[in-house]
Amino acid sequence: MSAVMQGVRVLEVAEHTFVPAASALLSDWGAEVIKIEHVERGDAMRGLASTGLAVVPNDVHVLLEHSNRGKKSLALDLTTEDGLAILNKLVATSDVFLTNKLPGVRRKLHIDVEEIRAHNPEIIYVRGTGQGERGPDADKGSYDSLAFWARSGVAAGARRPEYDLVPPPPAPGFGDSIGAMTIAGGIMGALFHRERTGEATTVDVSLFGVGLWAMGQALALSLALDKPWAPPPADAMGSNPLSRTYQTADDRTLWFTCLQAAKYWPLLCETVGRPELAADPRFADHASLMANNRAASDELDKVFAGATLAEWRLRLADFAGQWAVMQDTLEATEDPQTVANGYVQDCETAGGTPFRLAAAPVQFDGVPAVPGRAPGLNEHGDAILEELGFDWDAIVDLKVRGVVA
Repeated sequence: MSAVMQGVRVLEVAEHTFVPAASALLSDWGAEVIKIEHVERGDAMRGLASTGLAVVPNDVHVLLEHSNRGKKSLALDLTTEDGLAILNKLVATSDVFLTNKLPGVRRKLHIDVEEIRAHNPEIIYVRGTGQGERGPDADKGSYDSLAFWARSGVAAGARRPEYDLVPPPPAPGFGDSIGAMTIAGGIMGALFHRERTGEATTVDVSLFGVGLWAMGQALALSLALDKPWAPPPADAMGSNPLSRTYQTADDRTLWFTCLQAAKYWPLLCETVGRPELAADPRFADHASLMANNRAASDELDKVFAGATLAEWRLRLADFAGQWAVMQDTLEATEDPQTVANGYVQDCETAGGTPFRLAAAPVQFDGVPAVPGRAPGLNEHGDAILEELGFDWDAIVDLKVRGVVA
């Protein structure tokens, strides 16, 4: 793999998932990432024992690993003069400053854009926020379940009309991880712009904005029709019998999205052993197939209910239309396409405990990036301070005074 970010130093003052996962991706692609952590507790994610959905394993904090892979850690008290001075020394050597601190906190810590640029006019300054940098809620914190999921319309789009409750996000850090990729792309664009023009820019990404973008097509339809986007009723059936789900004999779900239904209908009928359906006048061409979509779907319901998923995998293997099996996360990790493309990578903690992580979804030169491990709290603190010119006596003094861990 081409380490496209090699030679880039990223300085991060952030915690949780949304923003740290962005620099984790940059680390996967070759950047050096220095993570500034709270001098006592570190990143708040280190203390998270439960996501609300699942208990975090004791031996490997996989949520921390996901968003902090490959970084260096320096635990620093930014509320002290000496701590801020150390940060500013690092600012002078960095290409990117990345933070998720709210505007009021940034001002209090003296890490807002003007103060950071005073020590490095060429640095790319990146802010990840909940609701955006401007507006009445700019200084309010948030999480992906709120700004990305609930506020942007994503949750409303996922709601089933027959449910009394809106479903929660499908995974921990769901919007965070999507937003992190957005931040990473913004940083790379800003670095490219600086390379071409010499101009250092600021980059702003919010969970709310990412959610609105994810709902972009539904949002555009809503605006055009002056009608809020909502999922169809559970018993509603689309006009295309080859763009829906079917249940197998062992209650697994086959998902078809053959948008050119008339093209694929004869092929599917032959594949499933019902070639006579292709000649049935009710389904003979596109217009009749659409007009009789419920009858066509009823026929396929019976067909697919007659065999197990394993049998259908074999029988549909050469079908030219577009379909997939609805899989759980463990099945997805063992999917032949996952294995062939390296979409999940083997990792190891400092103590040698193995674990696995989703790989960065962008590959360069056809090779997946192999993620490093997350650092221990202040694991690289002494080495970073030595690089900045502090001798051992000065480092010990900083430790004694609680400026560094």
